[in-house]
Amino acid sequence: MFRKSFLPVETRQCFRVVLFSLCPVLGGLGSALAEETRKPDIVLIVADNLGYGDLSCYGCPDIQTPHIDSIAAQGVRLTNFYSNGPECSPTRTALFTGRYQQRIPGLECALGTGNVGRYDDAIALAENHNLGLPPAETLLIPALNDAGYKTIGLGKWHLGYEPHLLPPHHGFDYFLASLGGTIDYFYHNEPTGEPVLYENLKQVRRNKYFTDLITEGAIQFLETQPTDEPIFLYLPYTAPSAPFQHPDHKPDKPKVSHKWDSQDWQKGDRATLRAIIARLDQGVGQILNAIETTGRAKQTLVIFCSDNGAYPIAASNAPFRGHASELFEGGIHVACLARWPEKLPVGVTDDRPALTFDLTASILAAVGTTPRKDRPLDGIDVLGQIAHGLQAEPRTLFWRSRRADRTWKAVRSPDGLKYIWRKDGNNLDEFLFDLNQDPGETQNLVDGHQREADQLRTQLELWEKDVAFRED
Repeated sequence: MFRKSFLPVETRQCFRVVLFSLCPVLGGLGSALAEETRKPDIVLIVADNLGYGDLSCYGCPDIQTPHIDSIAAQGVRLTNFYSNGPECSPTRTALFTGRYQQRIPGLECALGTGNVGRYDDAIALAENHNLGLPPAETLLIPALNDAGYKTIGLGKWHLGYEPHLLPPHHGFDYFLASLGGTIDYFYHNEPTGEPVLYENLKQVRRNKYFTDLITEGAIQFLETQPTDEPIFLYLPYTAPSAPFQHPDHKPDKPKVSHKWDSQDWQKGDRATLRAIIARLDQGVGQILNAIETTGRAKQTLVIFCSDNGAYPIAASNAPFRGHASELFEGGIHVACLARWPEKLPVGVTDDRPALTFDLTASILAAVGTTPRKDRPLDGIDVLGQIAHGLQAEPRTLFWRSRRADRTWKAVRSPDGLKYIWRKDGNNLDEFLFDLNQDPGETQNLVDGHQREADQLRTQLELWEKDVAFRED
């Protein structure tokens, strides 16, 4: 997969082969841990549409995920972790920028199959061939590059189909990418039949189940890179998202449904989902083993999370209400696990509220790099807090999601009150939940607690003004 013939380094169109100079740095999360002579390796694994209730370490009764669970057993399991959005592209935008995705136009909804915009701002950008994450807004990868890291991605991109928005332009040294939201696991085409697998800037074909392709590429990278050079390995699996294709049952021809949300593309059963998640778990186990056998284990921060909740096909977001694309807990309350030997505590469950972009802040703090002054982070170094045994500071979390004429907004207060504002066409609904007493959001308290709802709505409006896009 990692060929010997490459384009010039300065184009950032391929996997770099030059050596990076290393220097002693103050290592550790939050820069307050012990001094290190080498920056940590970072392995970030992101599942796609994984239900909170579909990992055994989060209480799933019928799917066993021992390798993913081992990350929690050897590190930290977060139980109040949220994705920045209820869909793929918004959360990934927040991950790469470290900021609320609302600060960038057109990224409050997943990009549609074939580069389709799904609400007014996104539609306008698509018409001008600019729908996606602008490279100038990407913070995480350039910061890691500047810190001497090799940055490798294998898996789902979903931040732009246009040539000028592909991963190499964001700083990745190498990326084998599925451009869109979901693909046939075997033939790597979208529902329309269009192949969307790219190696850096070139469309390619591969003959392997996509989960296995990601895993094997990750292992090859780990086994071939010098252990004295810091690496960032980003593994955004498409599993366990639809289509529900058993890893051992390759169809005779590509799956074509003409649109992602067709019945044919989204139908599936629990048994097939179990097989998809089992293959994902197996891949995670192989990657953890490669980290161990290459002598990287003690110096590697491993993070596993989901980009949002699951769709209501065969998956479970238990014990939460709702599903992906919604701002009920089921759409945004997701799994997150992290381990870093001798840095993070072992076997700890932590219930502090956190968001995807807190991982960005934590990674940057772990490598000792300074964020851009013109793009201050919205996230915080949550793993650093945990590493140092610090109590969580009270914080308010915000969400907004748009698609067609539907808009969801939500705010979660430090004391666990959550207000949701939902408009679908001419229909407006408001919800107020006490998540401490009612995590399943079964009792709407808005009628009897209008003052609290009004206060949270006001905070939401102030946040919207703060994150409104501004031309520099």
